[in-house]
Amino acid sequence: QVHLVESGGGLVQAGGSLRLSCTASSRTFNIMGWFRQAPGKEREFVAAFNWGAGTKYYSDSVKGRFAISRDNAKTTTYLQMNSLKPDDTAVYYCATSPLGGVPDASYDFNSWGQGTQVTVSS
Repeated sequence: QVHLVESGGGLVQAGGSLRLSCTASSRTFNIMGWFRQAPGKEREFVAAFNWGAGTKYYSDSVKGRFAISRDNAKTTTYLQMNSLKPDDTAVYYCATSPLGGVPDASYDFNSWGQGTQVTVSS
């Protein structure tokens, strides 16, 4: 498994921005993505980067507001979150998958970070 370290969470007002980072201990994955889990809700897919194909994909709830990117040299993925809403409040988890395509189910990802809290105030 890959060891993942996340950073960048915090408290921001609605309409503001945050950038999350996730660094992997090794390049033994194909997809690096982000999930989030709000209190009392199931974990949901947010965005992912298919490193092998060089493609990105997003959930409908964040498309147009969030952008995922990568730094090959640092084995790091960034999640730029703009126009944040109170509904975006959650613990955000970085995860990796060895699969191809565009997996977005949590069971398709086999390594997980510890999570970072994002709180958006109204």
